[in-house]
Amino acid sequence: MDIPKEVQSVVSLLEKKGFEAYIVGGCVRDLLLAREPEDWDVATQAKPEEIQALFPDNFYENKFFTVTVQTQSNNPKLKEIEVTTFRSDMKYGDRRHPEEVQYAKTIEEDLARRDFTINAMALGKPGFLRKPGFQIVDPFGGQKDLQAKLIRAVGDANERFQEDALRMMRGVRFVATLPAGQAGLGFKLEEKTSKAIEKNSALLKEISQERIRDEFVKTIMGQRAAEGIEKLRELKLLQHIIPELLEGWNVTQNKHHIYNVWEHNLHSLEYAIAKGWGLRVRLAVLLHDVGKPRTKRGEGPDATFYNHEVEGAKMTRRILSRLKFSREDIERISDLVRYHMFYYNVGEVTESSVRRLLSKIGPENMEELLQVRMADRIGSGVPKAQPYKLRHLRYIIDKVSQDPISAKMLKLNGDNVMELLKISPGPKVGWVLTILLAEVLDDPAKNTKEFLESRAKELHTLSDKELKELSLKAKQEKGEVETERDDATKQKYYVS
Repeated sequence: MDIPKEVQSVVSLLEKKGFEAYIVGGCVRDLLLAREPEDWDVATQAKPEEIQALFPDNFYENKFFTVTVQTQSNNPKLKEIEVTTFRSDMKYGDRRHPEEVQYAKTIEEDLARRDFTINAMALGKPGFLRKPGFQIVDPFGGQKDLQAKLIRAVGDANERFQEDALRMMRGVRFVATLPAGQAGLGFKLEEKTSKAIEKNSALLKEISQERIRDEFVKTIMGQRAAEGIEKLRELKLLQHIIPELLEGWNVTQNKHHIYNVWEHNLHSLEYAIAKGWGLRVRLAVLLHDVGKPRTKRGEGPDATFYNHEVEGAKMTRRILSRLKFSREDIERISDLVRYHMFYYNVGEVTESSVRRLLSKIGPENMEELLQVRMADRIGSGVPKAQPYKLRHLRYIIDKVSQDPISAKMLKLNGDNVMELLKISPGPKVGWVLTILLAEVLDDPAKNTKEFLESRAKELHTLSDKELKELSLKAKQEKGEVETERDDATKQKYYVS
């Protein structure tokens, strides 16, 4: 296992001073899974003040015996290493943090307070320096569970979840985020652990919305997030997170869908995950039809859900506000839900209506809206995420987003021409600008004030007839450039 030198140096210094020290927790799990850990934790016999004396560049602002040692590493994941004294936790008062912690004597005692067996392993040198290399300390069978891809609570699962109710969501998060094996089989919750989560699920109500949001975000960003969301439903956790989603359970749809609302949401999310799209798109995809159950009218193939996107946007805003998402996230995701049903048919929708859509959603958010639409299509059971008309829409969006080819592109304007040539307003000003524009389109390097002024003076020597003829020819050349640009944009999106 490749243990970074920064971590090795922390452990080695503690050992040299006579203290046992171990790499612990999730980083050990990730090393055994051949994944790069996101952060590093060390557990040691040394007391906080002894740790601080050994590592002067530190901060210690908690009551859990954890000293954050700051390194000079260039790797952001190694700039800080948390070093915690062996400890055991006493009574948990808020279902999240222990009311009291006390020093433990051994690494085994320290590991006993952790959540799941796969996180209750340590790497170190038992017996101090008498054994070469790092050894695995695994008192609860974490390696065996890691091989079997089982997420099992340490000791009594009910006690673990009653101590810290957020551990229930964390267990589901590991289902969504830990890597599947070669056969594609992912991690599962061990049966007793799963039953304990369902039994204690109501304890989640005692956890802050910010903590719930953070775990939910980690879950939805996992490679198996759809399975994670389904597991939250099965274990009765989702009703304490986003109960509105459960309204879609077993709600049938119309002839345009082969799945019910709940299934459709998860299938849409699966596509967004497969494409590697970001958090806002994944949340919008999961919530895009949250308004359907409340707007459904009728049953069977002709059932309707009029204005479900409007109702869904309102619900999304309330959901994300409750979960303490940022104002920007709330606005962006709610807009994606609100406008995911935008209408577009080739030949029916004008460029001006596309401009209006862009003004509503924001040009910078249009790609995310198209991603939500594609996920929605695949989640409905259709074979193509991006049919011809969606490609055509991309072409129109690109077209209307391009800067128009006009004299405004020049580094010289009409007022400049009149002042330079000492002429009054009239057609001659337009002729000169049109000719200059054609020459700049042919060679953009000519778009400098110096060149344009010099060329304008040359054109001023021509007769009005000659100038008008040159202007007409320049207009034709501008039209050819516009056609070429439009053809290139069409080719980009494979439209005719």
